Amino acid sequence: MKVYPSSTSWIVKIHLRWTCTNFRKDTCSSNAPSIQTTSARNLRTSSSSVSRMNENSSQLTVFVYSKLVAREQEEREYSEHQSALVNKAYRTLLKPLSRGLYMLELKGMRFDEGTESGVDAEFLMELMEINEALEQAQTPEEADKISQDTKGKLKGLTEKIDGALRAGELQAAKALLAQMKYFSNIEEKVKEKLSGFM
Repeated sequence: MKVYPSSTSWIVKIHLRWTCTNFRKDTCSSNAPSIQTTSARNLRTSSSSVSRMNENSSQLTVFVYSKLVAREQEEREYSEHQSALVNKAYRTLLKPLSRGLYMLELKGMRFDEGTESGVDAEFLMELMEINEALEQAQTPEEADKISQDTKGKLKGLTEKIDGALRAGELQAAKALLAQMKYFSNIEEKVKEKLSGFM
């Protein structure tokens, strides 16, 4: 009986080595299809041996493919999860308000609704005047002026908040963030007003 060349055994060994290297140990466990009959020592020209070789090769191919698909799915889900976290972090740190609130949260200070300590009667009066001027704006130029004024106030607040956080003055940063929150709402209202003129 003629034996297949030793190169066949080398190919099988390489295939096994790749399989066990690229998958977890369970790939090479007792659950994996046996390929002992495909070693060079057992490969004969008889039809029964070739049949067994083909059968075991097919089983191994299906097994490896299923492991590969499962691994790709797992890695894809992990990548999507990590990408979502990166995007969320980027959006949080991009805007001064959400960034400041996050920094306070890292220090253990919560910013609950209705507990804004940086809002006094004078500040509320200023907000009322700005909102009234925005409602009465009849042209894009009038609305744009309010927009520019609001952006200027937000820029100034951003600098003050960053300074307070660097100095560890958390209560001051919290009060300034409360003011920023109101001006951010006005900024959104201005955008809606300007879009109405288009």
